[in-house]
Amino acid sequence: MDRMVAVRFDELVARLRAAGCVFAEDEARLLVGAAADAERLDALVARRVSGVPLEYVLGWVEFRGVRVRVAEGVFVPRQRSGYLVEQAVKLARARVGGAAQTARPASAHGMPPVTSEAVEVVAVDMCCGCGALGLAFTTELAAEGISVELAAADIEPGAVACARRNLEVLRARVFQGDLFAALPGELAGRVDVLLANTPYVPSEAIAGMPPEAREYEPLSALDGGADGLDIFRRVAAAAPEWLTPGGHVLVETSAGQAETAVGILTAHGLTPKVAADEESGATVVIGSLAGSVDV
Repeated sequence: MDRMVAVRFDELVARLRAAGCVFAEDEARLLVGAAADAERLDALVARRVSGVPLEYVLGWVEFRGVRVRVAEGVFVPRQRSGYLVEQAVKLARARVGGAAQTARPASAHGMPPVTSEAVEVVAVDMCCGCGALGLAFTTELAAEGISVELAAADIEPGAVACARRNLEVLRARVFQGDLFAALPGELAGRVDVLLANTPYVPSEAIAGMPPEAREYEPLSALDGGADGLDIFRRVAAAAPEWLTPGGHVLVETSAGQAETAVGILTAHGLTPKVAADEESGATVVIGSLAGSVDV
């Protein structure tokens, strides 16, 4: 980096830091990399300094090693949600292994045996936003040779449009509507893994959220009702109808909501489990439907 460029970079960092950007140097590097020329860089920096979230300025966010496109007005995936994907991948991997162990042998009627390669995981990314969770989940399993039939749904039109762009490469279906009402009926009873990144911020706490969230992201993606679990309750109530025997629903909550969430899952006949990651601060509540893989 020559002296003039270094001076310009330092000035850029200073502007971002003065605007309240905690990771000013990292943001500066990303903005410089996204700009084709000085004029474009100035425009990007001006938007960021005005308070526009960095992800909207860049048009993308990196999530579990995958670059995911985001658009203004669409919920930006939090890095801690990667822990939900991690848990979902483990469960999907176990289901494929279990299905392979109980695979159907070749029959006298010439039917081919069912092998691990023939088992496909059926997954739904509920409240999908830009589709980041479903994209990361499917990409990671594909790297292990595990096929995924993915469907995604969100109530926000902008989120659906963004998710369709991100998930087009996977040939995933993305639906607009209110939770399960958006999904085609043929998925009922077939879902192995349901990733549900439901809003879980209590209504009274919205005002205390960072401006980047409360002023730019849709309220429907943030507000979880009086105790933050209104949407969770609806998902838990309907999940048994959509899960296959032995299937799982995974929902992110706060640590303080986990105990209540466990009770809700239990009330709807799901076996609950809480997974937490201290490093990222993530809490994931998992509900499992009794039964075994039916192949």
